[in-house]
Amino acid sequence: MLDDIWVDDAVHELRPDFAVLVMTAHGLTNGPTDDRSRAWLAAAAEAEAQPAKIDAWKDAYRAFGAKPQRTRPSVDALTRRMPLPEINQAVDAYNTISVKHALPIGGEDLDRYSGPARLLRAAGDEPSEEALGTPEPGEVIWRDDLGVTCRRWNWRQGVRTRLTEETVNAIFLLERLEPMTLEELKEAGEELADLLAELSPGVRIATRLLSSRN
Repeated sequence: MLDDIWVDDAVHELRPDFAVLVMTAHGLTNGPTDDRSRAWLAAAAEAEAQPAKIDAWKDAYRAFGAKPQRTRPSVDALTRRMPLPEINQAVDAYNTISVKHALPIGGEDLDRYSGPARLLRAAGDEPSEEALGTPEPGEVIWRDDLGVTCRRWNWRQGVRTRLTEETVNAIFLLERLEPMTLEELKEAGEELADLLAELSPGVRIATRLLSSRN
């Protein structure tokens, strides 16, 4: 799965500094929010604001024609929701890391994918869930063989692949723009892996970095 994921050249042309750390987690034991994941969220809510990182995503949205004050990058929308929402343990884990590092992160059920995830600029006719709506031409989207899984880079994920309490195998997409360094991206990935391992001691984690350099 990891080897088949790709980012289209047109996305790197839009933002040459874009990189995504892809993480798969096999053998998860997910469940409803508990005191442990609630404490993670509370600690993340105390993190210092990092507006430069969020502004970079707003600029990226404007570059493909989106209005970030109307459809906010995921990390911008998340940091405006205090206290942080309680979803389930795995989602709480990646939201914790997202807020701590001002880093957009998507988490999805790997078993609900058809074919590999790929990030590209939309033609405007891609199959999409009704709740997501049809992507606009040039919009940056994540998709698989069945259609759109996330619109406007990281604005809104679809229902089909969302993480639930029944999810056993997951994929996480940690999306970086400068001024975040690749080293901090790696650290964020390690921190997320640690939280997932705390939830599921037998979980098997694998990662791959995709950037304009590889």
